Amino acid sequence: MNAITRPTEAATTAPSEAPSAVPSGTPSGTPSPAVDPRLDLAAAVSLAGRTLAAVRADQYDAPTPCEEFDVRRLSSHLVAVLRRIAVIGRGEAPFSVPSFADELADGEWEAAWEAASSEVAQVWADPEILGRTLQLPAGPMPGAAAAAAYTNELTVHTWDLATATGQRPAWDPALLERVLSVVRRTLPAGTRGGRVPYGEVVAVDADAPAIDRLVGWAGRRP
Repeated sequence: MNAITRPTEAATTAPSEAPSAVPSGTPSGTPSPAVDPRLDLAAAVSLAGRTLAAVRADQYDAPTPCEEFDVRRLSSHLVAVLRRIAVIGRGEAPFSVPSFADELADGEWEAAWEAASSEVAQVWADPEILGRTLQLPAGPMPGAAAAAAYTNELTVHTWDLATATGQRPAWDPALLERVLSVVRRTLPAGTRGGRVPYGEVVAVDADAPAIDRLVGWAGRRP
């Protein structure tokens, strides 16, 4: 994916080098301003794309930890999610994009991903998007929080896909900790089901790797 940047010093700082604490006074659900959340979103898009590109044709029918999806269906859904991120960033209705890219044939997901990632990079290049209210499937939220929400969704589904296909992505622990700090506030353990498409929290040791704690919070069993 093309890098999402803004003309500030933060754009030249790798996400793993920036502090992850949320200062007092930061609105609940909004990432720390010390880290541009678009950088984390761009990193999540890039890692998801590399993981998708490494899927083999003989793995399409394999089950994934996301029980309703096999690898084929999850690949289609990931492309749809990325397209939806671009549409949401433009201020359009999220459900104008279907939940699955059903028009794509097996193996066409990588090319579609590249096209969608370029569109996301262009739409999210404007730094003012972070303070703009965007419409997500779960309701309106600031662009900064929306970026964190989709960083979480892409990361969890990347783990799903990687687990199903035997891949070991290079997770960024600092990025994951930032995402965790947001989703634990915006996705409480007691609000699951219905419009919140996550299972019950799976207990994970506090000293477990950040990716295990993140997917456990999303209802996956690491």
